Amino acid sequence: MTRRLERLVKIDYLLRTLPRTTTVELKKELEVSNRTVRYDIEFLRDRFDAPIDWNRKQGFHYTDPSWRLPSIPLTQGEFFALTLGAKILSSYSGSVYQEQLESAIRQLAKRLPEPLWVDLQQIADDSVMFRVGAEINLSPAIWQVLEEACQKKQRVWIRYATPGKPVSEREVDPYVLHFSRSNPYLTGWCHQRQEPRWFRVDRIQAIKLLDQHFEIDPTFDREAHFASAFQHEVGGVPQEMVIWFDPSTAPYIRERRWHPTQQIEEHADGSLTLRFVVRGLNEVKRWVLFYGRGARVLGPPALVAMVRDEIGGIQAQYQQEERE
Repeated sequence: MTRRLERLVKIDYLLRTLPRTTTVELKKELEVSNRTVRYDIEFLRDRFDAPIDWNRKQGFHYTDPSWRLPSIPLTQGEFFALTLGAKILSSYSGSVYQEQLESAIRQLAKRLPEPLWVDLQQIADDSVMFRVGAEINLSPAIWQVLEEACQKKQRVWIRYATPGKPVSEREVDPYVLHFSRSNPYLTGWCHQRQEPRWFRVDRIQAIKLLDQHFEIDPTFDREAHFASAFQHEVGGVPQEMVIWFDPSTAPYIRERRWHPTQQIEEHADGSLTLRFVVRGLNEVKRWVLFYGRGARVLGPPALVAMVRDEIGGIQAQYQQEERE
């Protein structure tokens, strides 16, 4: 249920219960502006043919009290799916949508018999668990500003902190918000770098909406942009990654689709070679190292060198500890 739909349901309730419904009272009850109240009233009239009129004595009122706002039919399975969907979103975004999700579920629950709603909620809480690893510190206020900026195509100023680098201040045209490996990202046009960039939302220390509006660069192909990424790294020249996995590790590679361009070459001993084309090598390096001796990079040479240097550095650290 969107926030607008929640407001429409509440307006319908207020029109039927208040002795005199004015713009001021609706604004107060809905916690929105006068303009939003007027837009919502017009929306009810235009979209749902709501017979809403106004006069000095009654304020806003229905000229036909028998008119009803169209209901939303929900089956038991659909409601359970929505409940689980809310749990998934909460597990990824933390408290960002917590209040809205709880309100939406409460509103939808009114359309089911109370014992059934309680039973479904208990099943969702007791039988299904979502764990996404380490928690992130995601600011609801910053996320909501970014949502607004994406919707209105409005430029933002951000103070951004990348670990190990100086804090930077940038102006960004927000294109899209998304999650990658449980982390929240903003992808947009960075005016400092003059190219599309990814920003971890939880690394944004401060944000401000600017007066400038923007249009998305017509050369920006969103599908192609994300298809070229591995995990959450973009940028650089497209290169083919060639990685061999031993027989004991190969089953874990077969059971997932790691990239849209991937191709798997099977070998007689049960091992396999995985090929895919991406931009950027750092995330591929970290991913390969996760599998330890079960994976070996065959190409490109730059990635081979990066993995070799990383392994050499790790080995040197442990050798130093042994000498000490």
